[in-house]
Amino acid sequence: MSNSYSILVKSPKFIIGGSVLLAMIALVWIYPLFNKKDPLEMMALAFQHPSSTLLLGSDNFGRDVFLELTYGIRTSLKVGLIAGIFATSIGLVIGLSSGYIGGLVDNFLSAVTNIFIVIPSFIILILISVSIDSRSSLVTAVIIGVTSWPWTARAVRAQTTSLRNRDHVNLAKISGHSTPRIIAFEILPYIASYVVMAFVLQTASGILSEASISMLGLGPYNTISLGILMNWALVFEAPVAGAWWAFIPAALSIAIITFSLYLMNTGMDEIFNPKIRS
Repeated sequence: MSNSYSILVKSPKFIIGGSVLLAMIALVWIYPLFNKKDPLEMMALAFQHPSSTLLLGSDNFGRDVFLELTYGIRTSLKVGLIAGIFATSIGLVIGLSSGYIGGLVDNFLSAVTNIFIVIPSFIILILISVSIDSRSSLVTAVIIGVTSWPWTARAVRAQTTSLRNRDHVNLAKISGHSTPRIIAFEILPYIASYVVMAFVLQTASGILSEASISMLGLGPYNTISLGILMNWALVFEAPVAGAWWAFIPAALSIAIITFSLYLMNTGMDEIFNPKIRS
């Protein structure tokens, strides 16, 4: 495993993706330390062109787009991270339980997973978002997480099923170890690399999901995210006004962040997948 991680550090795709992501994170945390103004403060006329004082111009409310963008990236990253944690955790617990225990438990959990797979998660996400009156970024992240776990659960179940009859697992059973202990110490370490890759993909998916529902006006309230910036630009017709700076930077930020995460995942897959590595 340590050898795999040493190779991973040398993976160009992983390094490029990780470097881009770290650069984005550094930007959104460092810039507000120098510019401590309120991102919702009206500072100029509507759709004012970029200048030395307003690096990306102003939006329809006369607010600093670049400052809004840094806060938007921060919120979107936070939503994606929390959604990724919830989705990966739920998928991991269900997949491990279903794959190792088998029998009626496997049948029940597989049926629940298949139901969530058949019904598009985006539809469920919209329905839940509409039914909730007050949505913070945390609530939005949790909603995204609890609706996007099925594919992780199915993949973890498949890997767990192939591991549950291995010699070291049978030895642990004979030794009288409990089911939770066997799952935690005899099976989970063998799929740890996949869990990390699943988390990266779930984080990217969470960022895209937040952007999608926010563009529809169903995102978090009283905050700024990349999806909300896109929504404001569409509602107040920034494309019609020719104010490209009000929506293109937000769209590019979404693309860059998700691409960097997918690039990191590809780099990890090339290292941890024996078929690709060979």
